[in-house]
Amino acid sequence: MGFYTNCNGVTRRDTLQLGLGAILGGGLMTALRVRALAKPDKPDANALAAQAKSCILIWMDGGPTHFETFDPKPEAPEEYRGEFQAIPTAVPGVLFSEHMVQLAKNLKKYALIRSIRHDQGNHGAGNHYMMTGAPPRIPVGCGAFVSFHPSLGSVVAHEKPPQKGLPAYFSMPSMSRSGGPNFLGAKYAPFVVGGDPNSPGFKVRDVVLPEGLTGERFDDRSRIRNEVDNLQRFLDKAAGDPALALDEHYKQAYDLIHSKEAQAAFDIAREPAKVRDAYGRNSFGQRLLLARRLVEAGVPFITVYDGGWDHHADLFGALSKRLPAWDHSVAALINDLDDRGLLKETLVIALGEFGRTPKISTLPGHTKPGRDHWSNAMSVLFAGGGTPGGTVVGATDRKGFSAIERVLSPENFVSTVYTKLGIDPGKILYTPNGRPTHLVSDPTPIQELM
Repeated sequence: MGFYTNCNGVTRRDTLQLGLGAILGGGLMTALRVRALAKPDKPDANALAAQAKSCILIWMDGGPTHFETFDPKPEAPEEYRGEFQAIPTAVPGVLFSEHMVQLAKNLKKYALIRSIRHDQGNHGAGNHYMMTGAPPRIPVGCGAFVSFHPSLGSVVAHEKPPQKGLPAYFSMPSMSRSGGPNFLGAKYAPFVVGGDPNSPGFKVRDVVLPEGLTGERFDDRSRIRNEVDNLQRFLDKAAGDPALALDEHYKQAYDLIHSKEAQAAFDIAREPAKVRDAYGRNSFGQRLLLARRLVEAGVPFITVYDGGWDHHADLFGALSKRLPAWDHSVAALINDLDDRGLLKETLVIALGEFGRTPKISTLPGHTKPGRDHWSNAMSVLFAGGGTPGGTVVGATDRKGFSAIERVLSPENFVSTVYTKLGIDPGKILYTPNGRPTHLVSDPTPIQELM
C-alpha cells in the first residue's frame, strides 16, 4: 500500500519515525497503560447538553482545493475556474464541482462552510490551527510536527470518556501531525489503527492474540501472572504503587482481547457485502465503514486521516481519478448513518489545513498545472448532531480569493465541534504546572450550524 506525501515529503508514518509515537499516538497496550497510571478525572458538573455523542473527522491532509470540490467559480476567468465544470446540488443556486456528484445530491443532509480563513499558509501551522483551534505560538515550517495545544480528539477523550472500555480517541491509519494531547498527557493520545481494512486479512494489533498463541496458552499465562500477583507486595494497596496500576493495565488488555463487543467493532468482515460495496472497496472507504462501527461501539472521536491533497502539480489529472471515489465513500457514510438513525448523534466533518490558490500555476520542472497553499479561503463539510441540512454558511468572492461573507475563524469551527459534543469551548484547562489555558480563545460557535 502506498503512502501519500505533501510538498515536504512528509509521510503518514513520520510521526512514529520521528520518535513521537509514545506521546502522540500508539497501540492499544500503550493507551491502556497510561490510562491505568493516570488519576481518574472527575465528571464536569457544568457540562453543556450534547447534541452529538461522537465525531468522525475526515482529515484531508495537504490542503484540499475548494475550487474543485465545494466552491467552484464558473464565472471566473479560465486561469481561475480550472478545467472542471460546475454542477447543481439539491439546494437551488448552490453549485459543486463536477466530480462531487453524490454529495451534491445529498446536500440537504449536511451543511457546508465556505468562509473559514486564517493566516497560517503552511502545512505545519495550518494543521495545528485547524486541529486545535489555537494558532502556533512561534513561526512553524511546512514540515513541522508541532503541538502547542491539545487536539480536538484529545480534548474530547479528556472530557467525554467512553462507557464501554474502548479508548476514547482513534486515528486511522496514522495520526495527524498536530493530533496529539500536548499537556493533557499520553492518556489522551489516539489509539492508531494502522493497516488496510480493505485487505482480506485485516486485523487490529493488540486486540487479537499474537499469531501462534492460542486462547488456552494465553489463559495459562494469565493464571501464572495471577499467582505471581498474589505476592504480598501486589496485595499491598499503598497509594501510588505503580505495580498495581500496571496490573490493572494488563487486566484491561486481557478483558479487551476477550471482549465480544470489542472484537465485533473491529471485525469489518461481519459487514454485509452490499454495505462494504456501498462504502467503496478501497482503503479510504473501508476506514469510513470501520469508523461507523466504532461509533456504534461508543467511541467518542475517530479521525480518518486521508493524505495526498497537496496538489501543486497535476491537480486535474489526480482529482479526476480520486474525487469520484472519495465523493462516493463520504456520501455513503452520511447515508448509512442517517439510515441507522445515527446521524442525529454523530458529527461527520471533512476538511484540511487550508484551501488552494485562486490562480492556477505550473511549477518549474512540471508540465501539468496545480494550485498552491491558500489560507484565505477553504470549504468544510459539516454533518450530523442536529446540524441543519442544506445550510451553506458564508461565501468567497467571484474568483475564490477570500472569504467575504460571514467570515469565520478556526476558533469558531473548533468551538462548534466542542459545543455540539457538549463541551464548553470557553472552559479553562490547567497544565501539570498549574498554568491556566483557555480551551478556545474565542469560544463562539457557528450559530447557523447549531
